[in-house]
Amino acid sequence: MGLFAEDLLKGKVVLITGGATGLGRAMGEMFLELGARLAIAGRREKVLRKASEEMSIGGREVFCKSCDVREPAQVEALVDAVEQHYGRIDVLVNNAAGNFISPTERLSPRAVDAVLNIVLHGTFYMTLEVGKRWIAQGRGGTMLNIVTTYASTGSGYVAPSAAAKAGVLALTRSLAVEWAPHGIRQVAIAPGPFPTEGAWSRLSPTPELTELLINRVPLKRAGNKEEFAHLAAYLISDYAGYINGEVVTIDGGEWLQGAGQFNGLQSVTGQQWDALAEMNRKGK
Repeated sequence: MGLFAEDLLKGKVVLITGGATGLGRAMGEMFLELGARLAIAGRREKVLRKASEEMSIGGREVFCKSCDVREPAQVEALVDAVEQHYGRIDVLVNNAAGNFISPTERLSPRAVDAVLNIVLHGTFYMTLEVGKRWIAQGRGGTMLNIVTTYASTGSGYVAPSAAAKAGVLALTRSLAVEWAPHGIRQVAIAPGPFPTEGAWSRLSPTPELTELLINRVPLKRAGNKEEFAHLAAYLISDYAGYINGEVVTIDGGEWLQGAGQFNGLQSVTGQQWDALAEMNRKGK
């Protein structure tokens, strides 16, 4: 491990939605190594139980329960079960999501709902259920929301995701102020390209699209799960106790590449720059 003290998260009870696969699982494995007690939730019971068994190796404690975050009754049952098992929840990670690429005019209302209901409604339901209990119990906690870089800028071809993640970002910043007096801290991570099984195949289904996405990143590579998990571990730790309402971008500079009006000039060759400089000199 090396980067953090092994007891960084010792004793903390962490609940991760979408915790059986992808970045959710990567975070869970990192948190376990740092001493956390873990609860993971997801819709697919079989996948959830397999992940729980694999992650429990070495005496680590992983509790799992199936939950569709789109259903408030299931959300309530999940939080009940985690509290009954561990006695409390210290950290909620809203990671469950859904996304796919499509021209917006091709979307049906059902396709829009498929994304908004998981990302925005599901995150809101989980946040409300856990937050209300923390307030009633007179205890604080940390909520980590996984958003995206285009939550702030918007993005074509993923409009439902952009709208939903923008809502989650607004929720993060709103509750950072409103719930701070209760000792409840809000933080978020906005990741760029992180190849994961499942989500990546829907967003980048061909080698050509993958190359296009990676070439947009100034560092010319995708992120790896360990980099993401290290950031998440820090943000939910006590060392980040004064970080509230902040969204940390981890994307290799991708969104800045698109933000600068002239960033596309990276494709200009040295010879072309020489010619442009000569033209500028003659223009004076």
